[in-house]
Amino acid sequence: MATESTVDVLGLKELDELLKTLPAKIEGNVVRGAMRAGQTVIASTVKKTLVANDNIRTGALLKSVRIRFVRKSEKKYGWVRANLIAGNKEAWYAHLIEFGTGSYYTGTGSKSKKQPYEIRPKNKKSLFFAGVMREVIVHPGIKPQSFMRSAFDSSSDRAILAFADYIRTRLPKEINKLNQ
Repeated sequence: MATESTVDVLGLKELDELLKTLPAKIEGNVVRGAMRAGQTVIASTVKKTLVANDNIRTGALLKSVRIRFVRKSEKKYGWVRANLIAGNKEAWYAHLIEFGTGSYYTGTGSKSKKQPYEIRPKNKKSLFFAGVMREVIVHPGIKPQSFMRSAFDSSSDRAILAFADYIRTRLPKEINKLNQ
């Protein structure tokens, strides 16, 4: 269950004015580092949530949690977008754990509508599943086990503070370098 919280951020106008006085490349580097600091807080919470929910079988999903920065060539320096991603070739199922899967077919077929979803082989031979030969497998579905959204909800305040702390420590260093 998500809870609402409020974070007051003061001084954004002054920060924006200060960043505009810096070269665009330095501005982008400072903001990128601050975003990484904030995203790292959320990423560590995602990993803790996965471990706590016992969603680790092979460790592939845990290893797939990463931060990616997107640069658009048509955008100027200073424009930064960061994505926190879970899933890759080995952990292709991340979205299925996050959002769950339905157990009932909702298509138009008269046989299977409102019935449990059945998996049947295409070549009319039996399926080998869980060590047993079967002709049909009834898919029970997966309940949603939100690990990304719950981590964001629980750690967004700390991520904003990490973002601000990074800017507070890095910005004076960059200004001193320019003044030397």
